[in-house]
Amino acid sequence: MKVGLAQINTTVGDIEGNSKLIIDAYRQLCQEGAELVVFPELAICGYPPRDLVFKTRFVNDVWNAAMRVAAAVGEVPALVGVLAANENASGRPVFNAAAWCVRGAIRAVSCKSLLPTYDVFDEDRYFESAAAPTIVEHKGKRIGITICEDIWTDGVVSTSRHYSKDPVAIIAAQNPDLVLNLSASPWQAGKTGMRTDIVARVARVCKAPCVYCNAVGGNDELIFDGHSMVAAADGTIIAGLDGFQSELRVVDTAAKEAKISPRFNLSEEERIHDALVLGLRDYAHKSGFRKAVIGLSGGIDSALTAVLAARALGPENVTGISLPSAISSQHSKDDAAVLAKNLGIRYETLPIADIVSAAEGTLESIFKGLPRDVTEENIQARARGLLLMSVSNKLGALLLTTGNKSEMAVGYCTLYGDMAGGLAVISDLPKTRVYDLSRWINRNGEVIPASSIEKPPSAELRPDQKDEDSLPPYPVLDDILRRYVELGQSSAEISAAGHDAELVRDIVRKVDRNEYKRKQAAPGLKISPLAFGVGRRIPIVQKYVP
Repeated sequence: MKVGLAQINTTVGDIEGNSKLIIDAYRQLCQEGAELVVFPELAICGYPPRDLVFKTRFVNDVWNAAMRVAAAVGEVPALVGVLAANENASGRPVFNAAAWCVRGAIRAVSCKSLLPTYDVFDEDRYFESAAAPTIVEHKGKRIGITICEDIWTDGVVSTSRHYSKDPVAIIAAQNPDLVLNLSASPWQAGKTGMRTDIVARVARVCKAPCVYCNAVGGNDELIFDGHSMVAAADGTIIAGLDGFQSELRVVDTAAKEAKISPRFNLSEEERIHDALVLGLRDYAHKSGFRKAVIGLSGGIDSALTAVLAARALGPENVTGISLPSAISSQHSKDDAAVLAKNLGIRYETLPIADIVSAAEGTLESIFKGLPRDVTEENIQARARGLLLMSVSNKLGALLLTTGNKSEMAVGYCTLYGDMAGGLAVISDLPKTRVYDLSRWINRNGEVIPASSIEKPPSAELRPDQKDEDSLPPYPVLDDILRRYVELGQSSAEISAAGHDAELVRDIVRKVDRNEYKRKQAAPGLKISPLAFGVGRRIPIVQKYVP
């Protein structure tokens, strides 16, 4: 069968806009010879709708839009992700569903069986679980319909998921001719290959081709990467679509020759780069911003953020601002200027020395007799935040914060200072990854000044300051943080892995103590198994010592 995969970029809540996107994609794929068209999970309302589901009219509005979409569907069926009301007397009032549309109407509805409740997912809060997946018949073919998590049932990946039913096994027992999976699976580093294994397994277990259609685009902190694919009955991947780009493609499930997009198998650094560019672009554009502003310190974090912004929004839409204090080094100011020139972005300098002096003078009577400390350092960061937010307001530009995951973890950042802004672009990127990605960006020539990469990192809030005055070397810090934050290991387990016990305890204390800062941080783009965002719900006030 020739199946059209509509790997489209939808926006949460844009019911009319998404519906038009769906109809346009359907018509194009039909013109290209599709005999069936498949769309991503919840394509009509966008994923994840979260508490929009609780709005009194939302579910009905989505269903009415689905009927309008179905009215535009001819003899070629379309399978579209939709919300469907639960007509039963018990259970959640809504299903995460797929509408089988053909000849102008919705002819069948298949509902999601497995509802994920880990990491960023909270589907049991919103949806009722279906007892089993649906099989539809079309032109003598038995077609099994699954939605995203329904196929994540095997030990392909070590997880804490424990489900009482297996939709894949249920479909396999009914001897399907084809299995479809509508998905909205957010990307994280290392996930692409994992999904390939899962889709291949479904095909082998069901002894039928498996079509996996994934969403693409950014919605809030989540980045959907596409990478839709088709596996033959023996598990061979015969089609792989673009990563991090919209794509419409017709795939013959009986094809003998694989057609894999060059952008399906990317290096890990390229995937991270493309994910962050896509996430930044969609966050800005879907929020109504076309321009961005960034404070350029001359350091590697702001340099990387500026590169991503220029590639996401176009250099003509990015303003970089140097905000030197009385102690800012000349090489940092020079590096910021060179970076702006390399990127072709607007560059301005706004000195903060007078603002800092004025603030210290105003505070002098309250601070009298008290020694200088980190308070005065933070005045510099907050002066920068004041100016950057003012520029953001005046230009209508999204202020991008530049802190990385390592800094955010231990609180090496200033609340209402360098944390001020609307999007934390690299807040899920550990410092070591910042270096790796920056070197990858420079692989064909200098984009980020070499000195920004090579010099010892420093916040430059006091003379001759270095990050390692307060923190261990970043390779050590990042491994401790990965074990504590992402793997959930205890201090004893981390020490047993070869880290100094006292250092581990200090880092763990810093992470826990700074939860209040992260709760007030700008949303960040998620690219790791566990980011500082909606998937991590640690109490701010808690006394557990791991």
